[in-house]
Formats: sequence, structure tokens, C-alpha cells
Amino acid sequence: MAKLLHVSSSPHDRSPVTTRSLMRDVIISLLPATLWGIYRFGFRAFMIILISITTAVVTEYAYIKLFKLKPHPFEASAVVTGLLLALNLPVSVPYWIPILGSVFAIVVVKMLYGGLGYNFMNPALGARCFLVISFAGIMTNFNVEKGNVFVNGASGIDGISGATPLAVVKGGELANASLFDMFFGLTAGTIGEVSAFLLILGGLYLIIKKVISPIIPFTYIITLVIFVVIFGGHGFDIDYIAKEIFGGGLMLGAFFMATDYVTSPVTTKGRFIFAVILGLLTGLFRIYGNSAEGVSYAIIFTNILVPLIEKFSMPKAFGTGKRAYKRAAGN
Repeated sequence: MAKLLHVSSSPHDRSPVTTRSLMRDVIISLLPATLWGIYRFGFRAFMIILISITTAVVTEYAYIKLFKLKPHPFEASAVVTGLLLALNLPVSVPYWIPILGSVFAIVVVKMLYGGLGYNFMNPALGARCFLVISFAGIMTNFNVEKGNVFVNGASGIDGISGATPLAVVKGGELANASLFDMFFGLTAGTIGEVSAFLLILGGLYLIIKKVISPIIPFTYIITLVIFVVIFGGHGFDIDYIAKEIFGGGLMLGAFFMATDYVTSPVTTKGRFIFAVILGLLTGLFRIYGNSAEGVSYAIIFTNILVPLIEKFSMPKAFGTGKRAYKRAAGN
């Protein structure tokens, strides 16, 4: 009896990849942009990141304990949520903003729908959009004093910049936005979005490690490029196109949030459709909307469409469909 084989249900071939290992790779890929954000904006940026991550982890633990849910091994998804939210915040926000945002992300967007794997939109982006709608003035204040010292107030005296490069481009002052500064992270913006170069490095790390597929980020970016060429009013202007690509939250959104496993399609065809819609919506929001940015809203709106996209992009099982029905009927 001791030599009997143990029979269990499929799958029998198990992958060594776990949720924790995936989250670890995402954190590693975000470290360059995170460290640059801290160096660029100073100690206050570090505090916002620390508060956001800590609040997300504690909130998830408290929710599980409060509602007596089955405890699960620590997989670091709350750490990623807190980190992504912090990287989407301006350094000028008061400390209660990352606390409120992290609680909203974990409780409202994630846990109320069943936890990891059941949320219908990216928790960090859902929280960011909630904060932008609720506290627009705070979330769009990018004034930072020279020397990496935080300045509270709209005057922006001695500020690095009172507007992001995308806002400058949208205002028609294309020459006043430095492409070099946008690419390497010497501009105003949220803590983690300013350096397109470091975000691209992190994204390539995830692709090489096969944590994400290149389909969504590259198709997303290409679609946006086509849109701005047709509707941007500058034609095929390389300088304008590059500033639309490297400015704002496109790199952060394309590589780190649009590729979220839970809120993006699982089918190859669905990923292409998903990314094309993202590019169209981002271009629409940026060019025709009141705000210079549009990545966050484009992603959460398209997240909602994922079940519909998967319904129409799911490949048919062998032996099903109209042709199989006709063959079975003898036609």
C-alpha cells in the first residue's frame, strides 16, 4: 500500500513561478525609477512612498483580520499597490493623501471584490483617479523648491517647474519642453513618472524575465503614436511625437499597470485589442481633453472592458462552432 501512486487532479506540471516571485520582480523593476524619484525630490518623496506601502500592507492585514477571512501567505501584492500609488503622486501632496489612497485601493478596489485576482481595475490607478477627482488642486500641484525642498503653495517661487512637460506641450510651447530632461527625469511630474529611461529599463527587465508580454506596452505606444500623428496637429514631427511618448505617465502605465495580470486580457488577440483601445483613449484624452495627461483614465476605463474583450477574443475549442455543427448534421 505504501508504494501506491498518489493520484490528484490536473494540472500535474507545476510552474515554479509564484505570485510572490512575480511581485518581487515588479518591485525590482521599479527600484531604479523609485530611487531616482527619491534622489530628485528628496526625503519627502521617500516618506510618501513609505507611508503608502505601509498603509497598503496594514490595511490588507486589518481587513483580513476584521472580516475573519482565511489568511494567505504574504505575496507582496499590497507592497506593489502601495508603491505604484506613491509613484503616481506629486511630492507636494500632504501625508494623508497616500494614506487615504492606499486604503481606497486595498479596501474599495481590491478586497471588497474578493481580493487579489478578483478586482476589476488596477487598485493603484483606481485610487489615483479617486484622488484626482476628489482633490484636483492637491494632485496637480507639482511645485518643488530648488534644492529638493518641498514648497507648499501655488506660487511656486523658486520652483523646479509649475507645470509638467506635457502641459507645456499641450499649451503649444513645444520648444520649451526639453526632450533630454523628459527622457532622463529632470522635469516636474509625479515621483515615479519623470524618468522615461529608467522606466523603460524596468519594463525591459520584466519582458526579459517573461513576467509581462511585450504585446500590450508596445502596441499601446505605437497606437498612441499613430493617433497623435493624425490628430495632434503637428503631423510627423519627431520632436512632438517623442515628447508625447516620454512625457507624463505613459511609460509607467504601459509597462507596469496596463500589463497587470488580473485586469488585462489573457488571450493574445485580446491583448492587442486592449492595447489599441488604450492608445486611442490616451490620445483622445490628451489631445481633446482638458488635462494634458490621460493614461490613468484610459487604463481603468479599458480595464472595465476586459471581460467583453476576452469574450470575443477567446479561441474556440476544437470541434465547436458552425462548421463542426454542420459536419455533425451531415451537411
